[in-house]
Order: sequence, then C-alpha cells, then structure tokens
Amino acid sequence: MTEKLFLEDAALRECTARIVEHRPAGIVLDRTVFYARSGGQPGDTGTMRWPGGEAAIGEALKGEDGVVVHPIEGEAPPVGAEVTVALDWARRHRHMRMHTTMHLLCSLTPGIGVTGGQIGAEKSRLDFNLPEPPPKEWWQERLNALVAEDHPVSFSSISEAELDANPGLVRTLSVQPPRSGGQVRLVRIGDEEKPVDLQPCGGTHVARTGEIGRVTVLKLESKGRQNRRISIGLED
Repeated sequence: MTEKLFLEDAALRECTARIVEHRPAGIVLDRTVFYARSGGQPGDTGTMRWPGGEAAIGEALKGEDGVVVHPIEGEAPPVGAEVTVALDWARRHRHMRMHTTMHLLCSLTPGIGVTGGQIGAEKSRLDFNLPEPPPKEWWQERLNALVAEDHPVSFSSISEAELDANPGLVRTLSVQPPRSGGQVRLVRIGDEEKPVDLQPCGGTHVARTGEIGRVTVLKLESKGRQNRRISIGLED
C-alpha cells in the first residue's frame, strides 16, 4: 500500500519518496501527495524530480491493490531511487474547493439519494433523486451562505461495523465509500456536535468552507423521471 499523505494533510504540495515498483501504467512510490482518480474526483497531475532529471506525471491512477500509480512521460530512475513529487497545485486546489462544495450541496438535500456525480476543475455536478427541485437561484443562495459562514472541515474514522449500523451516513446510491483496514474515513463540515454535513469520503478537501470562494450554480437539468442534475462552477 502507498502511504497516502493527503489523507492527513491535503495542503501538502510535494514530498520525497522512494520508487518501489515500475508498472506498465506508471511508477509506484512508498508515499505520495498524489490523489488517485476515484469516487468522481480526478487524479492529480504534476512532476517527478530526481538528481539530474525531471518528468511530467499524468493523472494518478488507483491500482487494484490500493497503491497510487504515477504515469510519467519518459524514463524514471530505478527501483530504490529517491525522488520528489510535486502537485499541479492550482488544479488540485480547485478539485478540493469543488469537492467540499459537493458536500455542502448534499447538506441542502437531507435524506435525498445521490445518484451520480463528477468533480472537475472548471465544472462539477451532482445528480439527485429529486423530482421537483427548487430553482437554481435557491441552490446558489444557500451554497454561498454556507461558504461565507466559514465552517471548519475535519476528519475522523469509524469502524466498518459502525458504518453498517448507520447506513444513512452514505449518501451515494451507486458508489460505496472506501474501506481500509476495517476503518472508514468520515469528512465533517461544521461543529462536531451539530455538523452541517457528515459522510464517508476518501477525497481531498479544503480546511474551511471560506476557502471555497463564491459558487455559481450553472444549470439545473432533468436526467430522467426523478433524476435531477445540478452543475456548479467557481469564481476565481
């Protein structure tokens, strides 16, 4: 397993690591700041540096065995070599802002199932099982109010058994949260006693909602008899 440093500190922009394996899809490191594509969030991109060389890293991928695979352009040093990997921070930070906004969007629809979603640097979307949604102005006003309240974003974990006993924590109908070593990571927005949102998530997030900036609701679409898609963007 790759040590995923972003789970403890999503603000880390680079780290030193050791190459443990070369795979057809890319390089496996013992530790990384790169998030691998999963759960609707794109994988990170950036660079890998070592004495006398540098290579671009394409979108990080998730290996079947839980490792993070770093696709690179050109040749990399041999197994055992020490390298420094650095994120395309502007792109990653927008994904963090978007992902936290998606959780705020969920908080506005308590008890409503999420049927799909995708995070992007320029536009993101969530699909809800919501036949008669409010107009997009309603969503935009409430999202920006939650952003302006500058709620803290924190992390904790519960056991798989605790999650199974509280199925209402899982908002997504088609994707189950990641489980590792019998534990499930929870993302909390707001106070511990009365959070704005609390749900399992393995992605990267900002430290406070005020870091998101102004949110624009771009479109509200019908994607079936009950399925409604809400697309959002961020102002720079």
